[in-house]
Amino acid sequence: MKPSFFRSLPAALVAAFLLWPALLSADVVELRGGSRLVGKITRIDGGSVVLATDFAGTVTLQQAEVISITTDAPVAVRFANGTRVDGVVSSPGAGRVRVAGTEGEFTSDVAKVVASWAAGGKDPAAALERGWTYEASTDINGKSGNRDQVGSSASLRATLKGAADTLQFFTAYDRQVTDDEKSADQFKAGVDYQVNFKGNFSWYVRDEGGFDRIKDINLYNVAASGMGYDVIKAPKHTLTGRFGLSFRYEGYRNPATIDVKRAGLDFGFSHRLELANSVLVNRLTVVPTLEDFSNYRAMLESFYELPLENPNWKLRLGLANDYSG
Repeated sequence: MKPSFFRSLPAALVAAFLLWPALLSADVVELRGGSRLVGKITRIDGGSVVLATDFAGTVTLQQAEVISITTDAPVAVRFANGTRVDGVVSSPGAGRVRVAGTEGEFTSDVAKVVASWAAGGKDPAAALERGWTYEASTDINGKSGNRDQVGSSASLRATLKGAADTLQFFTAYDRQVTDDEKSADQFKAGVDYQVNFKGNFSWYVRDEGGFDRIKDINLYNVAASGMGYDVIKAPKHTLTGRFGLSFRYEGYRNPATIDVKRAGLDFGFSHRLELANSVLVNRLTVVPTLEDFSNYRAMLESFYELPLENPNWKLRLGLANDYSG
């Protein structure tokens, strides 16, 4: 096509001619003031429309100012009444949107669009919903030679995790026999609840109880609450420190041993690191009494977890111990 052809056309028509391929593959957002922005809608969320443009980069628009939305390709749209439709968005009139999908059309107000994301993708709100996860482990070991030893242990943990809180139930039992005598006979169960209320800050309450027959503890219980802080807070790497107050009880089977009924402090940290195909977890809690810091109870759990061929099964290497000072 000769350059003289363009010179004979009005400037606006030439611009439209040159931009026509781009307009055919772009989303369009119109605002109340008459502005018309062309680009690619990356998402609609929290009362904002995010538009990626060639001329101004990524632009965030207030949804209240938007009167028209059209897309050149299907997207997923969720409305205020919970309806989700995957399809192409058009505007039947000012302040209205129509989503045409394979299963029909849905028309509503622009203001009632709650969220939008890639067609066929998972609703971002689903990531914020609470969901249970479960883990169970068992260990059987034995040794013969100068000393004969056989033992078994098992643990269970159920976790309900939401966007801002985590609830955990756990239990474990450990039994060891060395040279025909019990060297470990311990059981524990507990609950832990944490709420992230602002940024990296959280508060928590927890309670743990059980017995340790080798140490002659008929029943023990530790109840604590306090504040936590996420030193590291990333999708695959977290490190949380805790500090609070506690009340510790230890009742002994031997009447001659004085039971422990003391208020104390509660220190702890929880570390989790997800690697390419494995997970490293460390948990430590120390509960000293206020009257005597040398009188304490400490719980340590550390393990390295590797997935097996079946992803539901994992190999765990580590240790778990309780200490009393």
